[in-house]
This record gives sequence, C-alpha cells and structure tokens, in this order.
Amino acid sequence: MAESASYADVHGVPDHEALVYRFAAARARVAGAAHRTPVVRSRTLDEQLGAQMYLKCENLQRMGAFKFRGAWNLISQLDEATRARGVVAYSSGNHAQAVALVARSLGVPAVIVMPSSAPAPKLAATKGYGAEVLYYDLLGEAREELAQRIANERGMTLVPPFDHPDIVVGQATAAAELFEEAGRLDLLLVPVGGGGLLSGCALAAATLQPHCRVIGVEPAGGDDAVRSFRSGRLQAIERADTIADGARTLSLSPLTFALIQRYVVDVVSVPDAALVASMRFAWERLKLVVEPTGVLGLAAARSNVVPVRGSRVGVMLSGGNVDLSLALEWFRDHESAGDGLGSVKSSA
Repeated sequence: MAESASYADVHGVPDHEALVYRFAAARARVAGAAHRTPVVRSRTLDEQLGAQMYLKCENLQRMGAFKFRGAWNLISQLDEATRARGVVAYSSGNHAQAVALVARSLGVPAVIVMPSSAPAPKLAATKGYGAEVLYYDLLGEAREELAQRIANERGMTLVPPFDHPDIVVGQATAAAELFEEAGRLDLLLVPVGGGGLLSGCALAAATLQPHCRVIGVEPAGGDDAVRSFRSGRLQAIERADTIADGARTLSLSPLTFALIQRYVVDVVSVPDAALVASMRFAWERLKLVVEPTGVLGLAAARSNVVPVRGSRVGVMLSGGNVDLSLALEWFRDHESAGDGLGSVKSSA
C-alpha cells in the first residue's frame, strides 16, 4: 500500500479515524433511502475463472447506479434553508441523475450542468427527475466554472461528483453491504473514474475487512488513475477515448488520489474490447444490463489483467445506464472482431 500521509496533509484530506466516523453515519443515513442491491453469483463465471465471484449489482440501484448513495448522503444533511436554495451539479450522466432524483425526493431545486453530447438515456432521465439542465459546451464555459458560477449567483450548494468526503463515504456503503452478504473476500475489483467509488470501497475494506485487497480498474483509453498511482503524482490526461462514458474523467481529485494512495493496492486498465465482451456476458448469461463503466472490474478478472484463480472476489457492477442502440452496435462489432479476451470466452 502506497504511503500518502504528506500528500493528504498538504491537501487537507481527513484522517482515517475521521473518515470512519463519517462512514458509520453514512451507513445509517443511506440505509433508509438507497436500495440494498443484490449480490449475484454465477456458476459459469466461477468455473471459467476458477474463483468464487460475488457481483454487487449497483446497476439495480435507484436511478441505475451507485451514485445515488453519495448524492443522498450529502444532500440529505443540508438544513432546510440551504435545501430551499437548491443544489447544482456537473456530470455527463450518472451523477446528474443521482442528484436530480435525490433533489426531487427531498423537494430540493436542482440545476445540472451537462454536455449536450451526454448519453441520451442519462440526459432524458435527468430531465425526467425534474432538474433544470444547462449545457456547458453550448454556453462556452468549462463545466466546473459554470456550476460554480450558478452556485454563487443563486446561492445553491455545489454537489461534486466525487471530490467530497461525504460523497466518498456514501459510496462506501455499497462495499459495506457486499461484505455483509458475501463474507470474507480476498479481493475487491472496483471501477474508477473520478475515484469516489474506488476510494470509498477501499475505505470500507480497510475498516471492515483489512485483509481484502482493493484494486481499481479504468479503461485503457482514459488511464489517468493508473498513471497517477504508478508515478505517485496526481496526473491528468487531455482526452479520454473510451466507450466507458462514466470513466471519462480526466483526473482524480486531490481527495480521491490521496485516499487511493492510502488504501488501494493497485490500479489497472482494460481495453474497450474487453468491456464489450464482459457487457455481453453479463447481458446474455447473467441477465444483467450493465453499462461499459459498470463492467470494468468484471473485465479485469475475465481478461486475467487481475488474476483471481483460487480467490473469493467481489466485483462492483457500478451502473446499468446505457444507450441500447449503441450497445447493439458494440455487440455487432464484437462479433466481427472476436471477444478481446484471449483465453477466456464469453460464450463458454
């Protein structure tokens, strides 16, 4: 485990004890609002990999992704006057939907800053939950700057997608449920975009099952977390070229980077071809609709990027919000090009 105390101190990252306290409070707070999503087993998958695999189905969470947990944990703590002024968030999809749904549930006005190119189902759902959507690319501002300006002008509270301790500990509740149901795990594979889910799950493991190794998985076409973890320095990429739209974040935040350094044993990447193959496996064999970002951990195991044989392995299926027409195109291309998994076959 990499040392990060000095980096954490410089950036004001809460210490372990403070995070554990927040985590305990988040578990009680989120339990009454989020779905307790199922943990799915597959004899076929276990036989293929020679492991015991436990898949935590956050694709079946409210609004279709783990993001509901962190959004609820943060927004539900706002006092009445602050709620009345509303919240603002920026996101290409799942965080947008989460904030919009939580805001509707709590009677809080919400403005969501999105790109006009956001996946159609995610955009439609965000509007359907009643949020006001503003397109930062059409307005000519960076999304963070536009969101902050709106927060300042309207007195709204900014709800970041991952760069907040209450978001992180809210996401950690997914791993807590997995540990309760699956029992002792040797390994936990977690998708990483901005790092909120990964750092939260790693915190949960350090608190509840410190023997469990936590590994983050991101797409090869957006490998900023791998570069940061390997170098020990927070790095950004100019552009993420991947179908995993939930992992197109160009950089971790100082908070999530410090927590990943503190708790995570490794970060790896997988190509898009492996994501499509694992999506298809999940859809056809497990009867689970999972989006590309959601199968990052599963793809790492199935492609042997992370060896799992002989282990008890948890896998976070982080979301299931996907454009069906695009998925069908990916599956057709996958049939033409082969499965992209080497020795592991999705049709087995």
